[in-house]
Amino acid sequence: MAAPLNLLDFDRQALSAWCGQLGEKPFRATQLFRWMHQRGAGDFGQMSDLAKPLREKLTGRAQVCALPALGEQASSDGTVKWLFDVGGGNAVESVFIPEDDRGTLCVSSQAGCAVGCRFCATGHQGFARNLTTGEILAQLWFAEHTLRRRFNSQERMISNVVLMGMGEPLHNYGALLPALRVRLDDHGYGRSRRRLTVSTSGVVPMIDRLAADCPVALAVSLHAPGDALRDQLVPLNRKYPLAELLAACARYLDAAPRDFITFEYCLLGGVNDAPEQAQTLVRLMQTYRAEGLRAKFNLIGFNPFPASGLVRAAPERVRAFAAILSDAGIVTTVRKTRGDDIAAACGQLAGDVQDRTRARERMARRRAAAAVAFHRKQPAAAAPA
Repeated sequence: MAAPLNLLDFDRQALSAWCGQLGEKPFRATQLFRWMHQRGAGDFGQMSDLAKPLREKLTGRAQVCALPALGEQASSDGTVKWLFDVGGGNAVESVFIPEDDRGTLCVSSQAGCAVGCRFCATGHQGFARNLTTGEILAQLWFAEHTLRRRFNSQERMISNVVLMGMGEPLHNYGALLPALRVRLDDHGYGRSRRRLTVSTSGVVPMIDRLAADCPVALAVSLHAPGDALRDQLVPLNRKYPLAELLAACARYLDAAPRDFITFEYCLLGGVNDAPEQAQTLVRLMQTYRAEGLRAKFNLIGFNPFPASGLVRAAPERVRAFAAILSDAGIVTTVRKTRGDDIAAACGQLAGDVQDRTRARERMARRRAAAAVAFHRKQPAAAAPA
């Protein structure tokens, strides 16, 4: 007998089609969909307004398969991080960030990441596999309904969802798209497109596809004002350089729910935090504004981890960098670090990854090459008299 299907893998359209194969009408799929996502039910026996024959059909054929939570950590600032088992020795992390006016869940889309950004702990762990739609959605399903029970609330606990956890979401587009649709569906979680954000390191063709299929808020990991440095920090830039990326961002705004693209910029001491680099970034944004690109910058403090070989930019450098962007009329915020005491801050999510890409070796070679290039640029010491 075939293994039961995980109904978290289906958006409502796909669930309706599958229920149709069982001889059920579309409204039955909507009822089932609401029980799963709005009420957090995983047991078909709990779904009291489903006809008994349908519940009998579902038993053995289907299941609502949540991810086992291997652990939970709570930060002193209220941030909560969960570690989820996705099988095969792999585990992914999700983070809930409570604030006065919203609750944000940061969700993972892959076990590991193949992009290999130098400043990201996930990239240093390498890549195992893409998550399924059900595994992506299960993080929200678990967090939303766990928090409701914990706080004895029937109100929505998670208002914003950001695909900024482990992985490059646009490298897992087939699983990502149905997950986005469930989050937006009024019979599911009913988020607005403005409150659902996909973060990408710059997969240009998929930015265009997302604009056509399901335009939500877009965040782009930029981290450098020019191609030479971005090639080192974000290796994907070698395939999709800044000119192509920023042109795609300008196109995306035609469909986007917000009138700007958010650019994430992680400030690394002595690497990308100089005033001259901020001025170059201003000129770059001014160039593409003529093509319709409107930008908001989030400046992020680097969260060090031993394998990176990088350090956090000094506070005065961060303030000076932000002032240059702001003075040029670019909306700029310095993101407050949340959850760094439990390794839940930006760039720190690592989980457990059975790497298939030998990422640690590649990262070590890249750091060594960068160090050699840096020393070659230094002025030679004067010869003794």
